[in-house]
This record gives sequence, C-alpha cells and structure tokens, in this order.
Amino acid sequence: MTEVPDYLLKRSKDRRTVLEGGTPTGDAPASKEVAKAATSSAAPALPAEVAPPPPPKPDPAYVVAAKTRKKIPYWAMATLSLLPVWAFMYLLAVSPQEREASGPMAVGEAAYSACASCHGAAGQGGAGRVLHEGEVLKTFPHIEDMLNFVYTGSQPFVSAGLVVYGDPSREGGAHAPLSYNGNAMPSQGEKWGGGLTDYEILGVVCHERYAIGGADPKSEQWAAEYATWCSEDSEIFAALEAGTVNFDTLAETFKMLETAPRPVGTEPRPAGK
Repeated sequence: MTEVPDYLLKRSKDRRTVLEGGTPTGDAPASKEVAKAATSSAAPALPAEVAPPPPPKPDPAYVVAAKTRKKIPYWAMATLSLLPVWAFMYLLAVSPQEREASGPMAVGEAAYSACASCHGAAGQGGAGRVLHEGEVLKTFPHIEDMLNFVYTGSQPFVSAGLVVYGDPSREGGAHAPLSYNGNAMPSQGEKWGGGLTDYEILGVVCHERYAIGGADPKSEQWAAEYATWCSEDSEIFAALEAGTVNFDTLAETFKMLETAPRPVGTEPRPAGK
C-alpha cells in the first residue's frame, strides 16, 4: 500500500481548517496557496461591471406639444356632434320664409298665363286690350260687370245685340264687343265653351284689377270690393271654389252680406243690370 506524503496530508488539513474558518499552521507558502485555493473556490469572482444604457433621445418639439396640449373632454364630444344640427336650425330660423300665396289672387296669377298671350304679361296689351295703368278699371268700375263679360266673351254680346260692354260712359269712350282690331274676347266660362271654372274666373279678374290694373285694396274706393271678392278671406271665393254657388246663384246666396254682390250671371247683359 502506497503512503500519502506528509505535505499532502498537511495541505489537506490546512484547507479543511480554512474552510471551517480557522487559521492554517505550518508551512506558510503552502498555507497561502491552500487559503488562496479555498478562497477562490468558496467565493466566485464577480462579473465585470456592465455599462448602463445611453439615455433615450428627447422627443421632438411637435411631440412634446402634442403630449402637453389640453385634450377635449369626452363629455364634450356629444355636444360637438350636435353642432351641425344646431347650425341647420339656426339657418332655418333666420332665413326669410316665403309665404305661400292663397286665395283669389294666387289662383288668378296662375290662371292669367292663358290671358297673357293676348293682353301681355304685364297687361300692356297686344292682340287684346290694354289692362294696366287703370285701363281695365275705367272699362269696368264694378267687378260684377267684368266677371260677366269675361265669363261670356264678346260673341254672346254680339249675338244678344249688345253694342257696348262695361261702362257706357267710359272715359275715352265705351268699348264695343269687336272694337279692338276686330278681335273677339274668347269666352272663359264653361257654359260658353271656356275652360275656366267660376272661381278661377274670379281669381283672374281679381289679378287683372289689383295686380295689373292698379286698384289699391286699401283705398276707400276699392277696399270694400277687395274684401268681398278678392281677399284671402273672401266668402264668395270660398263658396265658388267649394261649388256651393255659381255666378247665377251668387247674388241670392250672398244677399245677407253688408255689401251685397250685384248679379253676375252667365248670360250677356248690359252693365249695371
């Protein structure tokens, strides 16, 4: 059996002593080597120090501005979404609303387009007589006489032997049925083959007297006539439009009015009768 050398036993003993926290004895160099070996095995070497990462680059100015800008509160988004609706309602409120015309004047304005081809769009005349600047009012001081002539037209007057229509004392001379270049006034009433109803004829006559002829509905001369026949509240127009009366029954039906209508009729007749 081979013997272990003394210096190896000594070294082993010294190492055990160091591991147990003691101080080795004997050969100093051997003890230092044993201590160094023990120390190196007992405490592992520390890794080399790692350099810290570089600091992040600062944000650009526009990014900083976006991050620091005040944000719109979420509750305000609902209010903002209603702005288009509010703007539409505001514009609707401040925009002038065109009032839709109604009553005799509106009906007459629409129906007059058929008359304009002869009398002119502004009543300046043409194939038919001049109506504007009071001319039609000189011929027909009373609206009933004008309604009768527009309903019947010229030819029934000629057939009935009536040589004048309208005011026989007209300023500038009375008008004969065929006195304007031999042209006849076509019948407008249904009885004589015309295409207008009684209420449409009333509308045309109101338009010709007040919108074209120049009668002032607020004046003392024309206010009563306008209120009775041509205003939007005209009971006569409403009854004609509803078909409860016609030009033959009009005077009898409305005789209770303060300003009773004169007879209109659907047969040619002299003015004022």
